[in-house]
Amino acid sequence: MLSRILFSQKRTLTTNALSKLTALRATMKVDAFVIPTEDAHQSEYTAECDNRRSWLSGFTGSAGCAIVTREKAALFTDGRYFLQASQELDLEHWKLMKQGLPGVPTWQEYLIKDIPANSSVGIDPSVISADEASKLEKDLDSIGSRLIYLETNPVDQIRRDRPQRPSEPVHVHPIQYAGKSVQSKLNGLRNACDGHPTVISSLDEIAWLLNLRGADIHCSPVFFSYCLVTKDDATLYIQPSTHLSTAVKSHLAEGGVHIKAYENILEDLKTINDTFSLDPHTTNMSILGSIQHKEYQLSPSYISLAKAVKNPSELNGMRQCHKRDAVALCKHFSWLSHSLKRGDKIREFEAASHLESMRATDRSYVGPSFDTIAATGPNGAIIHYQPHETDSAWIDPTRVYLCDSGAQYVDGTTDITRTFLFDGVPTQFQKRAFTRVLQSHIAVDTAIFPQGTTGYQLDSVARVPLWKDGLNFRHGVGHGVGAHLNVHEGPHGIGSRLGYNNVALQAGMVVTNEPGYYEDGQFGIRLENIMTVRRVNTAYRFGQVDSLGFEHITFVPFGKALVETELMTKEDKLWLNAYHQECRDILEPLIKDSQTLTWIERETEPIIE
Repeated sequence: MLSRILFSQKRTLTTNALSKLTALRATMKVDAFVIPTEDAHQSEYTAECDNRRSWLSGFTGSAGCAIVTREKAALFTDGRYFLQASQELDLEHWKLMKQGLPGVPTWQEYLIKDIPANSSVGIDPSVISADEASKLEKDLDSIGSRLIYLETNPVDQIRRDRPQRPSEPVHVHPIQYAGKSVQSKLNGLRNACDGHPTVISSLDEIAWLLNLRGADIHCSPVFFSYCLVTKDDATLYIQPSTHLSTAVKSHLAEGGVHIKAYENILEDLKTINDTFSLDPHTTNMSILGSIQHKEYQLSPSYISLAKAVKNPSELNGMRQCHKRDAVALCKHFSWLSHSLKRGDKIREFEAASHLESMRATDRSYVGPSFDTIAATGPNGAIIHYQPHETDSAWIDPTRVYLCDSGAQYVDGTTDITRTFLFDGVPTQFQKRAFTRVLQSHIAVDTAIFPQGTTGYQLDSVARVPLWKDGLNFRHGVGHGVGAHLNVHEGPHGIGSRLGYNNVALQAGMVVTNEPGYYEDGQFGIRLENIMTVRRVNTAYRFGQVDSLGFEHITFVPFGKALVETELMTKEDKLWLNAYHQECRDILEPLIKDSQTLTWIERETEPIIE
């Protein structure tokens, strides 16, 4: 019976993939069509109406690009999603391109090397940034091919069930959490642009600039809009169907912000006779096309960096919400541990739902900051695994369990990963891998570095402990985090991504620390805290340069059952004992139930040096 079910599922998958590709090829009218993940605002996570790549290919990961030609279809993604993509794609009709592996081209290189010269390559101009389009045009021109900007997106033409664009209510983000007024932020932007008009396309940048929050994208408190700021005016272009309360309208009026319809942005840009200042990374080609016959200058976003360096109010909110979040997490993990040990049967989806219910008891809880990764055994090796309500696995207490979750609170955003073994005896390899990941985490947490250092330069700090055993991981060490905004925030981060070398870490930035190790088909390990960048006093100041370090603001015990103490140095043990003492000091006064307190006490028991 099982084999018949699997055959039926595969046949359905193959039929759907082929029918969509056939319809697209009949519609696209170019030799090759590029389908990026991003929407018109270059969002990492998109609304259902904009998930063109996942709808067409079946691959639901947050990073990737699809290319469809008359004969072939290829899906490009990075190491975080190799396993997931191989399971979700219909490999009979799609070729998985594992970017980063030797001999595998990027999607841009594929268009140059694998598509015949003198081809027409089509793309929706609203979903490609100005800098990406400029580079692609030059590369294609070198082989006689052309980049064609299509008036309508062929995927939208064949997608009959495409949902409407969301227009959820927008609300004011209080000044006690925002820390700065709209007017002061607008003045900072105008000064940075020398008074030139600028268009803000990134949804989280608009939300931050105007001290507003929404709910148009799942897990991200943003709303569909554009913002045009000139020397004397500011205009928010928002969907007419979006509910704006009297309080929101008054708030915008106080900041000197006008309100217009979302779809009016392109026409209004054509009426402005001035030199525009635009961010090439977030401005799409539809926007640029509206001002192409005018003067413009391209420069990195002022807002992106201003938003990344948190002010004291934002930092305080982040610290406070992490304490409350830790209470919910400890209640959840103690319940899960106790339930599994007494023999209760719990599925991954049920565990994820229980965790959300614990967080929801906090009145300042808004929702998850991303879908919880609750993964038992081999599912933990799928870096961005998501349990489904109807078919998630039973949690096996004798197998490694990975939980990566986060929350949106009115005063901040959280993101944390813990890895546990609830029962049974771990293998020697599991303990060694876990301990190496823990040592990697400690290495980043305790790093001290001169001002001007980038996250790109710190990448190897996290990997050296794993490298000692010939281990590694295919994702970044850490990403920026918004203050009640996107859980993934730039422009900074820690990792081998070249873009991280363009932005130095600064005091006030918030970044995750999440090294890991993944054994396909067996288990996954990841240990993640959120940290703030802070100034550090050192004995000397070489070149009169200040030093920076990190302050962790996540306080949840690590899974001691997987620690191999013999592998740890004296300094490792001192750090872990001190961290666990911090957890006890912060959490015990906030928790009343004895089961959770007992769990915290057990998990934070000092390691004997």
